Amino acid sequence: MDSVSLFRDALQRHYGLLDWLPIPDGAIHRFHVPGDKPGTRNGWYVLFLDGIACGVFGSWKVGGGAQTWSSRKPVNYLEAQSIDQRIEQAKRQRAVEKRQLQQAAAERANRLWRDARHADPDHPYLVEKGLRTNALRQTGDVLLVPLTCDGLLVSLQCIKPDGEKRFLFGGMTKGCCSLIGTIQPDQPLYICEGWATGATLHDETGAAVACAMTAGNLLDVGKRLQCQHPDAVLIVAGDDDRMTEGNPGRTSAIKAAGALGCRMVFPPWSGAEPLTLNDFNDLANWRAGQ
Repeated sequence: MDSVSLFRDALQRHYGLLDWLPIPDGAIHRFHVPGDKPGTRNGWYVLFLDGIACGVFGSWKVGGGAQTWSSRKPVNYLEAQSIDQRIEQAKRQRAVEKRQLQQAAAERANRLWRDARHADPDHPYLVEKGLRTNALRQTGDVLLVPLTCDGLLVSLQCIKPDGEKRFLFGGMTKGCCSLIGTIQPDQPLYICEGWATGATLHDETGAAVACAMTAGNLLDVGKRLQCQHPDAVLIVAGDDDRMTEGNPGRTSAIKAAGALGCRMVFPPWSGAEPLTLNDFNDLANWRAGQ
């Protein structure tokens, strides 16, 4: 089997079946990752064929470290050095493109936010979740949730009336959050996943809430806020994904709270609620309907 097909096999082991062949030109290429939302191209790769064929690949959505591949192991130092140099070249290319994408997303976010109107209190998503607008904005029928880093707007989460959510392509997410309320010294500062959960916590407690947007971002957001607001009382408010294998919401919250050395809270189930409920907003809405 040729090296291009072998490289595709490596991609498929991570992402599933692909109906195309990689382009071995040493440039960054994006692709649709099976299982991601239609129209997205979160996957990326770089493939070199000269000498020992080697490549690097990853996913913008998942983040984390890149995966490396080579057609065979080097037999001497020079071959190993050649592969290492190409891999580093590919990683530098990826880092440059990542910065360019983040800058473009930040510019688009600021443009959309500037031109948007105040969110409609009767927006279907807000009505379904039983929430106030909490300073969200709206363009067309899409809610805009601001994501900030060090006080700067860097990206947006867009929420359609049916609840479908998307981040701006290429925008920063790691360490970024959507803040509801004002952070005060010696006062609680909750860190949670989704915006609806954060809005519920803020409405019920009056405390500031940083919405990390994903379970995997809780710790990064917590570290940043802990440095910037050392006098705030951090509390990780975790989701409780009881019906999901491994309970990623609870697992990530416990990990984050342990690393930050702070308190953590979970939805206070009574035992009567359906197991399909996962977070504080789910619980508030269920209670309201009883």
